[in-house]
Amino acid sequence: MKRSVFLGIMITFLVLVSGCTSQKNNDTSPASLCIQLCKEKLGLWSNILNGPCLSNNITPDWACDIAHNPRIDIDNNPANQCPAYGKTAQHFVEVDTSCNLIRVV
Repeated sequence: MKRSVFLGIMITFLVLVSGCTSQKNNDTSPASLCIQLCKEKLGLWSNILNGPCLSNNITPDWACDIAHNPRIDIDNNPANQCPAYGKTAQHFVEVDTSCNLIRVV
């Protein structure tokens, strides 16, 4: 009897623990998606030092842009900004060249 209670407790414990550790990060916020995209580009050795637009549509109505922190003149160059911002995207996420969040607007 004691053995079956002990086994029942152990099985319950293992099921609970395995359920807690198998959860994945499903954060689909524009900021998280922008950081993820930046890291992917950085991992591909893409040239992100000039602060390019990463996506004009990271999610509907959101653009994803790279800038320097603090900003430098190249960040104000329209060629390095997301052209969709103010047109088809009303919001943007800005990350630095190391993929750290700067701001969400």
